Amino acid sequence: MKLCINGRDREFLLDSDPRLTPLVELLQMKADRIAIEHNGAIIPRSTWEKVFLKDGDKLEIVQFVGGGKI
Repeated sequence: MKLCINGRDREFLLDSDPRLTPLVELLQMKADRIAIEHNGAIIPRSTWEKVFLKDGDKLEIVQFVGGGKI
């Protein structure tokens, strides 16, 4: 399956389970530290399991990072 993630075209083998949650696992991202936009809509984490991806979908994934001086 071809997806555009953060402006970059990438290929994934998600044919057996083309949902958002397995993609996050495949990308080895921590679910509690990211926000996802799917085809222009922000997707609440509680609904990731219900979001099915299809060839050509566009995703923006933002990862939260801590740090800095206090």
